[in-house]
Amino acid sequence: MAEPTPRRNEPRLRPAPLLFEPAEAVSDPEHFFDLESIEDPRALLARATELTQAFRAAADRAVEFQAIAAAQLADPRRFDRLTPADIADRAEWTEDYAKKMVEFGRDLMRGDTEGHTSADPV
Repeated sequence: MAEPTPRRNEPRLRPAPLLFEPAEAVSDPEHFFDLESIEDPRALLARATELTQAFRAAADRAVEFQAIAAAQLADPRRFDRLTPADIADRAEWTEDYAKKMVEFGRDLMRGDTEGHTSADPV
């Protein structure tokens, strides 16, 4: 089962594997990671919970990478630096959110994650 996003100085655990679905399964709107074929409610709950935690862990990690990329793009030392408005436009965020993501990314790059309770900077 996936673990919550670790805090500073804790090792990052890998989420449960998200197996890629075959193309024919993806085309079926009722098919979702083979959950519809699990008949035992205990097993269904366990696997659905495992997937939920894995998706949350993956989303948290992806947000951290977004923040790092935003901070790198906004770095004043870059000749091709982007403004928060430019970053917001590319990522489909508001400008205020882009500013928060840039700061969060800078904190992550410094290794300063104190006070952040999740990967979401808001």
